[in-house]
Amino acid sequence: MKTIVTGATGFVGSHLVPKLRARGDEVIAFSRDADSARTKLGDGITAVTADLENPGPWAEVLAGADAIVHLAGQSIGAKRWDAREKQVIRDSRVEATRVLVEQLAKLPAARRPKVLVTASGADYYPFALDKDEFDDDEVTEADPAGDSFLARVCRDWEAEAQAAEALGLRVCRMRSGIVLGEGAEALDRMKTPFKLFAGGRIGSGRQWFPWIHVDDAAEAYATAVHDDRYTGPINLVRDSVRNAELAKALGTAMKRPSWIPVPAFAIRLAAGELAEYILKGRRVVPKRLRELGFTWKHTDLVETLRN
Repeated sequence: MKTIVTGATGFVGSHLVPKLRARGDEVIAFSRDADSARTKLGDGITAVTADLENPGPWAEVLAGADAIVHLAGQSIGAKRWDAREKQVIRDSRVEATRVLVEQLAKLPAARRPKVLVTASGADYYPFALDKDEFDDDEVTEADPAGDSFLARVCRDWEAEAQAAEALGLRVCRMRSGIVLGEGAEALDRMKTPFKLFAGGRIGSGRQWFPWIHVDDAAEAYATAVHDDRYTGPINLVRDSVRNAELAKALGTAMKRPSWIPVPAFAIRLAAGELAEYILKGRRVVPKRLRELGFTWKHTDLVETLRN
């Protein structure tokens, strides 16, 4: 099976590529820097430079591929948000997916890939209610989109990907929670205060935190490529825990105390608009993955953080 992976050198992509190869797939990495991708991913990987403004060279590679896993997108925490950064975040997801599907539409039907597995995010959903007792209702794939900036990005991102269904592709949309693992940007930031013996809950600590280990996330993507039952939206999470529980688990894993809370105002000063996504959350559950019989290797939060 010939599988194209965009964002192959990213955190999830770099874990996904070896899983696909272990299944016997020929992997083609689309990257902004093909030479760097070859170096990072090693021998046996074909790397192609993918530039949105010049799709000609990479669009030709789409013909004859069996599947596409679309992971590319600017990190949401790379910089403090302003109008320019928010546009980059949106364009790297929504516009990139639109261009990809447009190129697929230009191919003869017989030469198109059969499946598109695209990243999305659990931020698709509304925040839990902003009150002293955060909303305990479980959020499944049947719940509607929210109206925050990232919710609108995820909604439009998925809509562009879903347009490939009209071209005959099976489309699977992975709504990922926070992916944990060595080198994960979010985890590295969470670890810093604990290293300084100053870790603890953030804000009230009652906000929900949907999580999954990177190895399980990559396995779910690989499975979605090969299993025709994986279609439509899928919540790519293991579970959701309260922020206070996360802080306690991280302290246990790092053998550090977890009793110094970080006040909400400090997070807002440091992170600006992004703080609302840290201070609020939603209790996302993996309803579809459970129905599909997916098996998680990492089910315990403390074990996951130690790993």
